[in-house]
Amino acid sequence: MNGKRFILPLLLVTFLTTAFKSAENPDAVLGTWLNGTKKGHIQIYKQANKYYGKLIWLSEPNDPATGKPKVDSKNPDGKLKSRPLLNLNIMQDFVFDGDDQWEDGKIYNPEDGKTYSCYMKLNDPNSLYVRGYVGIRAIGKTQTWTRIK
Repeated sequence: MNGKRFILPLLLVTFLTTAFKSAENPDAVLGTWLNGTKKGHIQIYKQANKYYGKLIWLSEPNDPATGKPKVDSKNPDGKLKSRPLLNLNIMQDFVFDGDDQWEDGKIYNPEDGKTYSCYMKLNDPNSLYVRGYVGIRAIGKTQTWTRIK
């Protein structure tokens, strides 16, 4: 009888500490996401232990003025202004930091031609907060991305 008194509470404590623990899945962010402006799909992929993202779909892939595929016209580097936006790597070097967060990354915004520090946090399996910022996180902008099934 004394053994049961000890075992049952131990099993209960073990169950409670593991049942409510946050899932630590570094690859949970992998997949295709609709960005916050609803203008693009970004495919997040992994190389070695870092995460990257490329623009794989645009709601308006062609420039209305020319009828040709959109290019990186806002890039400050003149040599890069003619590269196509489709399949452009816009996210780089994210590292999983636990607690459903990926940090220390960079995100390129082709709408203004600037690169920002960035982190991502998985809100739930189908909702991703992406925050680009300059210097400190308080100075930035957050978008909520939605997983595409």
